[in-house]
Amino acid sequence: MLNYYDPKQTPAPQHFLPERDYGTPARLSETLVSLEIDGVAITVPEGTSVLRAAALADINIPKLCASDNLEAFGSCRLCAVQIEGRRGLPASCTTPVAAGMKVTTQNERLAKLRRNVMELYISDHPLDCLTCPANGDCELQDMAGAVGLREVRYGFDGENHLDAETDDSNPYFSFDPSKCIVCSRCVRACEEVQGTFALTIEGRGFESKVAAGQSEAFMDSECVSCGACVQACPTSTLMEKSVIEQGQPEHSVVTTCAYCGVGCSFKAEMQGDRVVRMVPYKGGDANHGHSCVKGRFAFGYATHPDRLKTPMIRESIDQPWREVGWEEAIAFAAQRLKAIQAKYGRESIGGITSSRCTNEETYLVQKLVRAAFRNNNTDTCARVCHSPTGYGLKTTLGESAGTQTFDSVMQADVIVVIGANPTDAHPVFASQMRRRLRQGAELIVVDPRRIDLLKTPHHRGAQHLALRPGTNVAMINALAHVVMSEGLEDREFIAKRCDAAGYQAWREFILDPRHAPENVEAITGVPAEQVRRAARTYAQAPNGAIYYGLGVTEHSQGSSMVMGIANLAMATGNIGREGVGVNPLRGQNNVQGSCDMGSFPHELPGYQHVGDPAVRERFEAAWGVPIDDEPGLRIPNMFDAAVAGEFKALYVQGEDIAQSDPNTQHVEQALRSLECLIVQDIFLNETAKFAHVLLPGSSFLEKDGTFTNAERRINRVRKVMPPLAGKQDWEVTVDLANALGYPMHYDHPSQIMDEIAGLTPSFTGVSYARLDALGSIQWPCNEAHPEGTPTMHIEDFPIGLGQFAITDYVASDELSNRRFPLLLTTGRILSQYNVGAQTRRTHNQAWHDEDVLELHPADAELRGVRDGDWVGITSRAGQTVLRARISDRMPPGVVYTTFHHPGSGANVITTDSSDWATNCPEYKVTAVQVEKVSQPSAWQQQFQTFDRLQLELLRGGNKDEAGQALSGARE
Repeated sequence: MLNYYDPKQTPAPQHFLPERDYGTPARLSETLVSLEIDGVAITVPEGTSVLRAAALADINIPKLCASDNLEAFGSCRLCAVQIEGRRGLPASCTTPVAAGMKVTTQNERLAKLRRNVMELYISDHPLDCLTCPANGDCELQDMAGAVGLREVRYGFDGENHLDAETDDSNPYFSFDPSKCIVCSRCVRACEEVQGTFALTIEGRGFESKVAAGQSEAFMDSECVSCGACVQACPTSTLMEKSVIEQGQPEHSVVTTCAYCGVGCSFKAEMQGDRVVRMVPYKGGDANHGHSCVKGRFAFGYATHPDRLKTPMIRESIDQPWREVGWEEAIAFAAQRLKAIQAKYGRESIGGITSSRCTNEETYLVQKLVRAAFRNNNTDTCARVCHSPTGYGLKTTLGESAGTQTFDSVMQADVIVVIGANPTDAHPVFASQMRRRLRQGAELIVVDPRRIDLLKTPHHRGAQHLALRPGTNVAMINALAHVVMSEGLEDREFIAKRCDAAGYQAWREFILDPRHAPENVEAITGVPAEQVRRAARTYAQAPNGAIYYGLGVTEHSQGSSMVMGIANLAMATGNIGREGVGVNPLRGQNNVQGSCDMGSFPHELPGYQHVGDPAVRERFEAAWGVPIDDEPGLRIPNMFDAAVAGEFKALYVQGEDIAQSDPNTQHVEQALRSLECLIVQDIFLNETAKFAHVLLPGSSFLEKDGTFTNAERRINRVRKVMPPLAGKQDWEVTVDLANALGYPMHYDHPSQIMDEIAGLTPSFTGVSYARLDALGSIQWPCNEAHPEGTPTMHIEDFPIGLGQFAITDYVASDELSNRRFPLLLTTGRILSQYNVGAQTRRTHNQAWHDEDVLELHPADAELRGVRDGDWVGITSRAGQTVLRARISDRMPPGVVYTTFHHPGSGANVITTDSSDWATNCPEYKVTAVQVEKVSQPSAWQQQFQTFDRLQLELLRGGNKDEAGQALSGARE
């Protein structure tokens, strides 16, 4: 007898094999049902469909409308079976198994029915299989063969749909309705998997057809181009244009997406070393076969003509670049670094690691700084996004990371989203959130702006606390005050799991009447009753989960807010089980990993402080050199020291600090002050324009390694094509270390991971062999948890007892006043990614080709601004000009923009105000004035001139002409 409880996908395939489709979703039940299918006895969980049970027994029933990521639909009738004792031929996809059931899947009666069904389908389908782009990968074609269809008795003389026009409006896929069989899989995928409800079946009977929106073109509809419909389509009706143009792939490699912190697994489907398409991998534990427009389609940047393919050097930034070989470039960089340290001292140089590179590459950069530079001047982009997460969660819960899996949200009864916009920044996880909301979970959003999650279709009304920017801590204190003053706390959890003295001090603090919603209302702008309702909803729910993003951390009180969130979760007992927790939504693909790998100046890998002698001793024994016991410079300190003439050289791997860091003019001044700037990246980004050494980087498709996503999940990254410049990023760092006189040698990134595991307690059990066997691992992974730790803090905390923290609200320095009456906040948009270096070099530009300023109609009317007008945005740091978009998504007094285009200058106006504990910049609160203008800002004009100059120098332009242009740019 066969027993199937929870079948898993096979380990990551390295060859082209279609993933098995079991027809309908798995059912989880402790009750097992035994039946017989074609004489084979099988036991499956109660609720399993006959179709899936057959597939688990390796009995293939023909199907067209069924797929195991969609609920059964029963429209195609191909999967009809015969059941002993029952009348008719029921669809096996919609028929649940029953004890003692005897099923027949093949006989002449069934064969005749299936051939007749297929004959009807084919009678309204073009017979162009040999020239069809789906030839060889078409389920309709496969099923025609499976049922033995050899002739079609119905001609094309009557009415048909063969002349329906193709919709080519989407840049990534086409919609050819002439080949549509109206199986509804695309519509159901849009509803059930993505949750957008952009597609529908319009008309009835013969007139039925798939329509986007109100019979609009795909680009004009609410379609978000996630690709779920394309993936679901069993014909070539919805087809990737890359496949239409290049043909079918012939092998595949499973790897991990290099965009956001969700960490989706993809099959890179290849022809030789050329990527034909990226298909979400069903075995991916973070995405379960779903994707977004970026991961699914926006991979073309990896082979864009702008890619840097040859190392280049120059003496100064007003000189043309000179192409050299790797050996000369590395020697030039090493000589410069040595000379600068000899002249200015050991602390005069540093390095910045990347949140886009692998764990192994990031580990090597911080090792290079500490072992070869012999200082702790290493930092990372996590400084400007989630450093308060590390500080705040380490202080309260004892670990610098989120507590749950993404799947945990499916057990949440209340979902609280604070300062995050998941549908734009973490879209695949947002789809999972929406699925849970449609199942009945309640939603509370704390954000100045009305985010799309609030518009989740088929979800009852959500609560939106539209607070003023900069008042997060006052809000979290008010929520906690309601919990404590109304006796809604979990006393058993607090007594068992939390430090008693710390709790009593916090309890006294939080019960102070100044934290009451009625007294906080004047600060946050949120009515007291809304705050009380939200607090009761969260505290009284069986399971309450908090998810937060950069709208929490990128504040002067970011660390206080993270601790406030942890306080609230502990007070209500929402820690240590499925459906609850404190969950930071990390921005870039490896922000978590860059922190784990010791990128901060005060911490070695695994968040081990450099001041701990025992920790240093272990690393010194492994690395063979003494390690400085004093923390080094953070990124803002590096900039200040460079301007002061004390910091002279910087190695930057895979980060664009000139665009991403705040107060752009100060950053540019710092970069100009350096005597040696080494940039390792795939493009000439904004930072590279100030560089003296350009070392070509490698994209995620060109390397082996691992990424760690927002749920602490370590995923394998696998090389699918050779590096365009000949080296993976880790190899470049090794070469530089050796040239500096510090020996490094690794044959493969797996050896680097072995070294990481030997030095980092939370990675002790991690290896490539174990990752390949398990698919992914969530750290901590050690002897106690050999397969990882999906849910943290189940029994206790790493620090023993949870620590409540006092979180006084301190108003931001960025307060609105008569000179700057508006508050600017920033965020991301779905189609673009971070600084846009990757997505701007893809067709994603079709959705967002410029950053705009959203402002409320009342603020626009007061200033005489109309939609589309150019407006100047001025802060105490600078001015930039953007196009206006009138929007009521923000309250009056708040304006909003994105930061994906370098010429927009969003960070020209953000200030150097930062978090009190971590120096994380306060991007989310900038006091500004907005007014109509008719020309770009002075900075934008200088930017355009400097940009043209550097592009000319990249092409080897005339040195004298370049120097004259540079002088003009400076003036």
